[in-house]
Amino acid sequence: MFAMQYSHRLPAQHDLDAIRQRAAAKGPQWDAWPGLACKAFVLQEKGRHGAEGHLYASVYLWHEPAAAADFLAGEAFQGVIDGFGRPPVETWLPLDARRGPAFDRPARALYREELPLPGRGAAALRDGALAAGEALLGREDVLAVWLVADLQHWRLLRFSVSAGALELRADSVGYEVLYLARPGLERLP
Repeated sequence: MFAMQYSHRLPAQHDLDAIRQRAAAKGPQWDAWPGLACKAFVLQEKGRHGAEGHLYASVYLWHEPAAAADFLAGEAFQGVIDGFGRPPVETWLPLDARRGPAFDRPARALYREELPLPGRGAAALRDGALAAGEALLGREDVLAVWLVADLQHWRLLRFSVSAGALELRADSVGYEVLYLARPGLERLP
């Protein structure tokens, strides 16, 4: 598995309806993308839910790392570059990924939470990831949860997709989900 995110900061006067329309138009193209578990088209709107500015991002969970490489070298990502410029792409090693009880419901929010590592080394990394993932799977609004290792900064990141409305959470960065493509999400345990 492989996970990644890239984001585009948008000017305050940017037409967010145009971003919503873009996600609605482009999202279905990802519904059968080979090697992909899910792609979330997400938005932060300045002044809402703690957002300091407008931000448009794509968050991916891939079953096949080679499919991610093909995407980044292909025409679809070139379209991103042509439209928004070349973004830095954050990449991570997934340690755990699971479906939640709301798996079949529409996605409304995505949360990204930084988790400190409880110790040093690979064992602490794995144990921390598994313990953190269990906590969210009991929530009835959760569609999916995945935990990734950010080995550049020695931390864990937990992503959770929710059927609930976006809310301000002190421990997470929240995004409005504009579209969730989930061609391989059913393969998660």
